[in-house]
Amino acid sequence: MRIGLIRMKYSPYGGAEIFLERFINELKRRGHEIDVFSSDWPEAEGIRVHRIRTGGPRFLRPLIFAAGAARAVEKAQCDCVISLERTYCQDIYRAGDGCHREWLARKRAMASAPKRALISMNPLHAALLYLEARLFSSPRLKRVVANSRMVRDDIIRHYGLPKKRICVIYNGFDAPPPSTDGAGTRAGIRSRLGISEETVLLLFVGSGFERKGLIHAIRSLGLLRDKGDVRLLVIGKGATSGYSAEAKRLGVGDRVIFMGPVNGVFEYYGAADVFVLPTLYEPFSNACLEAMAAGLPVITSRANGVSEILTGAGYRASIDEAADTHGLASAIETLLDKDARAKASKAVREIASGFTIGRNVTEFLKLIEEVSTDA
Repeated sequence: MRIGLIRMKYSPYGGAEIFLERFINELKRRGHEIDVFSSDWPEAEGIRVHRIRTGGPRFLRPLIFAAGAARAVEKAQCDCVISLERTYCQDIYRAGDGCHREWLARKRAMASAPKRALISMNPLHAALLYLEARLFSSPRLKRVVANSRMVRDDIIRHYGLPKKRICVIYNGFDAPPPSTDGAGTRAGIRSRLGISEETVLLLFVGSGFERKGLIHAIRSLGLLRDKGDVRLLVIGKGATSGYSAEAKRLGVGDRVIFMGPVNGVFEYYGAADVFVLPTLYEPFSNACLEAMAAGLPVITSRANGVSEILTGAGYRASIDEAADTHGLASAIETLLDKDARAKASKAVREIASGFTIGRNVTEFLKLIEEVSTDA
């Protein structure tokens, strides 16, 4: 089968791009032909890359890309087209970035009056809302894939799509083999960071610090400053000065380590003790699933779709609100005990083992067959 995949931009650290790379590799392994429609997706063996030109002001780029993708898709004649972008030329839309209308509603609810005005005047939001509305009303669209029930329900609430047209397929991840490089082991990484084995190391992974709730992770660390040697390692792209200042104000400036984006992040899961992601809105965090696969207990917010698979973890794995720093600190405190962490580690690893790339691709291929039959 010839399958087309649409993604505007490539980032080696982006969750959607990481998912798509894994998805493509599994499709290729199963013998399918792959076309990728993108402005900058890297060339790779066994993939036809169709370059879609974008340019101009930032708010116009999604509109220009959507129009260019529609023209390129029409020429390519794929058997099925899956888009990870707000475009209107696909058979299946994977809503991996969530529902933009819902994200804006949450963002406005937390913002001051001046910030709410700026949000309303931002032309990028207007462009994305236009594209989102257009894609959900597109006559070509046959199915929507949400990577959590939360996102499915957001789309139904805001756009009125029938529930039967939305399929929930959770993300998948296959854990790599343990590192044989001494520098990449738990002891090697902690030694390089100056972290003793007695320290409880919290890990935060993700770019887009505001949406992913880094400020709440830092404030919860402040509440734990008298609970022993607890530190926070932050991996991801973003400005750190404001967060460093807040950590210093709370008396934990020397307990927060900013690494920036890194390659080989999986090794850091093994070096940490607890993964924290008090996100404001996250359709389904790949980083959380990766941490679970590494046996790292995860604490996140209910605004993260991954919380749906953590309900049977046996410990407090989610908080109701991202800004509930006391709740987050309390949940972390229960895992300061080594035995409690070991029990939680076993539970999350077992949960993650059921969510593989193979399972994800199999569910997608079943959906493609359904779409083809309906046609």
